[in-house]
Amino acid sequence: MIELMLPALVAALILGVILSYLGIHIIARGVIFVDLALAQVAALGWVAAGLGLAHAVEQATGIPESVAGYSIGVTATLIAAGLFSISRMEHNYVPQEAIIGIVYVVASAMTILLAAQAPRGSEHVEELLSGSLLWVGWPEIWKTAIVYAVIGTVHWFLRDRFITISLSPDKAQREGWSVRGWDFLFTRCSESS
Repeated sequence: MIELMLPALVAALILGVILSYLGIHIIARGVIFVDLALAQVAALGWVAAGLGLAHAVEQATGIPESVAGYSIGVTATLIAAGLFSISRMEHNYVPQEAIIGIVYVVASAMTILLAAQAPRGSEHVEELLSGSLLWVGWPEIWKTAIVYAVIGTVHWFLRDRFITISLSPDKAQREGWSVRGWDFLFTRCSESS
């Protein structure tokens, strides 16, 4: 039983360390559901890639389909991260959480509609909506640990900026920092996780 549960335990510990740190920033910024929205946008990109967009990119550019599929998901997430960075306004006529919620709902609906067009689409939707932590293998754990180590290192070196932007955005603006630019960088670095 230990052999079965050990990879899941190690993966959960890796996730817990970095996500608890990122959670502090997300709560301080008041964008509680940004991670769900960005993950759903990435899933939309993944489904679109799986339905032939990645194959079309491979045919047009010669980029391998697996790289094209990953790139489509990352590009979709970058666009959403840019939107969320721009939507952080000084005067919240439309709360940023509302924009995040709208992006989440639209991306979810589009993902389901696109997946319904795919063979075995219901299985793909179920795979997207449910976790698979129990079945994680050591190769995925090592990849995740390396990615999170890189993200943690970036956050360590930029921690003063990220903490100031999260906890004192007014101070950051007074010092002439591009709050939206730093928000985009934080969102992009954090979503890689």
